[in-house]
Amino acid sequence: MGRTSKDKRDIFYRLAKEQGWRARSAFKLLQAEETFHLLGGLTRAVDLCAAPGSWSQVLAKRMYEPLPPEERDKVKIIAVDLQGMAPIEGVTQLRADISKESTAEAIIKFFGGEKAQIVVSDGAPDSTGMHDFDAYVQGELLLSALSISTFILETGGSFVSKIYRADRTSRLYTQLKRFFKDVCVFKPSASRNSSIEAFVVARQFCLPEGHKPCNLITEWHDHPESWVCRKKENPPVVHVPFVAYKGDLDSDRTYDLGEDYVYKEPVQQPLTAAYQDILKKTSQINIKYEGIRVMHDEELFEEWFKAGVDQNSSHDAN
Repeated sequence: MGRTSKDKRDIFYRLAKEQGWRARSAFKLLQAEETFHLLGGLTRAVDLCAAPGSWSQVLAKRMYEPLPPEERDKVKIIAVDLQGMAPIEGVTQLRADISKESTAEAIIKFFGGEKAQIVVSDGAPDSTGMHDFDAYVQGELLLSALSISTFILETGGSFVSKIYRADRTSRLYTQLKRFFKDVCVFKPSASRNSSIEAFVVARQFCLPEGHKPCNLITEWHDHPESWVCRKKENPPVVHVPFVAYKGDLDSDRTYDLGEDYVYKEPVQQPLTAAYQDILKKTSQINIKYEGIRVMHDEELFEEWFKAGVDQNSSHDAN
């Protein structure tokens, strides 16, 4: 397959390169913005798990670039990730762990003591192909993003994060409803129909009375009754609102390249891939194993065994 095959099979991948986006995922946030009008008039935004930076690009395009140069200082966008990424004008980078309270403190300090008006997260774990496990890990990552949001998001703020539609979706929805008055699951057309990926769009943030911001994963496991109000005998049915984006382009369809097609390289390659350390370590290891010999003839096995004993005896004698 040639280098143009992916451009033909994935229209959003092709458009991302043509329009200058670092990844096709930019269209997912663009479609969420078009549907819910999340970014209008905002000046403080946080992009969690930001690398390689396509969602940070969208934030900058919608919040920072439309303003005249003399007013751009009012806009503060911070991208948080353990991985590095190439600079984006109007976006400040913070290499930190989103599960640590010190990261939340650094973000609030960046905003001059104020809190964010929106928090977005397109983070996802490396896929194993085991759908139940992948969905579980993705749910834990979503809870980590929500946990730090309870520290850094102002009242009335919005939250957008990737979610896998699976067994735990209704429970994660119940958790989100603790903190947001309006919550739904959104499926952009840039996300393939064959994928269980979707996005939660939560608006009108408000801390519950008496709730102290904390690690929600720890709270969930230690005190599940604090947010899942259900009886073991008759768990309530939870209907999760679902919104789908209807666009002209289909991410599962193959499109002809056309006569005017010109191949373009990706806008920005990852600076520090998540698996980079693993590659470095394994490059220094020689992974070789001795062959396993299976013998079904007892006489041959006895001869082989005796020969081995004789060799060992001769080695010992030397």
